Amino acid sequence: MNQINLIGRTTKTPELRKTQSGTSVTSFTLAVDRRDKEKNTDFISCVAWSKTAEIINDYVVKGQLIGVTGRLQIRSYTDKEGNKRTAAEVIVDTFDFCERKQSDTQTPTSDFAELEDEDGDLPF
Repeated sequence: MNQINLIGRTTKTPELRKTQSGTSVTSFTLAVDRRDKEKNTDFISCVAWSKTAEIINDYVVKGQLIGVTGRLQIRSYTDKEGNKRTAAEVIVDTFDFCERKQSDTQTPTSDFAELEDEDGDLPF
């Protein structure tokens, strides 16, 4: 089974394109942190098609934390200089928002703010 699940931040705002037949497609890169001592990050190319591409284009912005589920695709191509290249990308089937979107005018607040007493202590 070829299935991949990733959670990461978009490195730039996705841009929608159309194929010659009119199918929507958007490409974006996810910065996915590794769980190792060095705190490395992998930059993973993702491609979404049709309605999923349109929704991602409409609602996802640079730096947003999203989760994607899809399949890994390895493809070969020839670059402009005639060299054979290989590219790995995730073909996105579904995605989820992993954090609330905050407007520029909002300031982050704690979900527990209403539970705090006058000294700023939580009751638990």
